[in-house]
Amino acid sequence: MSTRTTTRPQGVGAAPQVAVGEAWASVGNIGVGFDVLGHVVRGPSDRVRVRRTAAPGVRIAEVGGCAPDLPRDPEANTAGRALMALRARLGLAHGFELEIDKGIPLGSGLGGSAASAVAALVAANALLDAPLSREALYPCALEGEAVASGSAHGDNVAPMLLGGLVLATPRRMIPLDVPDWLHCVVVHPDQVLETRRARAALAEPFRLETVVAHSTHLALFLTGLARGDRRLIHEGLVDVLVEPRRARLIPGFAAVKAAAFDHRALGASISGAGPSVFAWFDDAERAQAAGEAMRAAFAAAGFASRAWVSPVAGPAAAVRPCGS
Repeated sequence: MSTRTTTRPQGVGAAPQVAVGEAWASVGNIGVGFDVLGHVVRGPSDRVRVRRTAAPGVRIAEVGGCAPDLPRDPEANTAGRALMALRARLGLAHGFELEIDKGIPLGSGLGGSAASAVAALVAANALLDAPLSREALYPCALEGEAVASGSAHGDNVAPMLLGGLVLATPRRMIPLDVPDWLHCVVVHPDQVLETRRARAALAEPFRLETVVAHSTHLALFLTGLARGDRRLIHEGLVDVLVEPRRARLIPGFAAVKAAAFDHRALGASISGAGPSVFAWFDDAERAQAAGEAMRAAFAAAGFASRAWVSPVAGPAAAVRPCGS
C-alpha cells in the first residue's frame, strides 16, 4: 500500500509554507488495554504552528500555553523529535520551524506529550510536496512520544492520528468500531503524575493468574465493542493488571471511581498513566452527572479538578486555518 495520499500536480501550485495542526487529548490504555488501546476525547487540545524553512533541521521558536517551560531543543521535545524523524525518513532538504501552544497539561494522563508530536506532524505533512498517509506518519509519532515516556507505544498517538478508538501495535494502527451511544467523562485533578514514575510502579513481575485474568477481561471488552453489547463491555472494562499498582499514586482515586459507578458507569479506571480518571457510559447526560460527582470526590480529597464529556469516538487530529 502506498504511503503517499496526495501529490500536487505539476504546475498547480507549490506546497503551502505555514500550517497549524491540532490534536485532542486521549485516554490511553482504556484500563484493560495497557499500551495497546486508546481513544480520543473532545476536550483540551495542543496546537502547533509549523513553518517550512529553506534551512535544514528543526527549530522550536516558541512554546506557550500551559507548559511554557518545555525544552526548546528538538531532540528533547516530542514535537521536535517527531519532525526530525519525518525529515530523516523522507530525506528532506528543507526544514521546519515550530510554535507550540500547549492546551493539554503535562503529567495529566491525557496524552499531552503525544498530542504535541501528532499536531506537529499533521501540520508538517500538509507542507510536503507529496503529503503522507496517517499510517506513514505513525512511526514518526512513535519516535516523538518516546522522548517523554521512554518507550515507543502508540495508545495515545494512534487514536490522535485516526480519531476514535484504536488498537495500536508497534507497526500498525487498527481502528475499532465504537457504538455511537458510548460516551466518556475524563476528570483531571490538580495533580501531576509523571509517566516514568507511573511506569516504575509496574516494574515487579505479575503473577500468571493475574495475566490470565487480564487477558480474559480484554477479550470480553473487545467482543463487547464489536457486538455493541453493554453487558460485555461492562464485564470486560476491569483493570486487574495496572490499576491496583498505580491507584496509590492518585490521592482520592477510590472515591472518584466509586462516584462513577454510583452513576451506572460501564467501567472506570485511570486515564493513561494518571492522575486523570475516566469512566464510560451509555448516555451523555449520565456521563455529565457522573463528572460532577467525580469532581466532588476529588474536592473531598483536597484537589480541584476539571471534567470533559465526549463521545468515545472523538475527532482525529486536523489542520486548522492559520488564523484560528
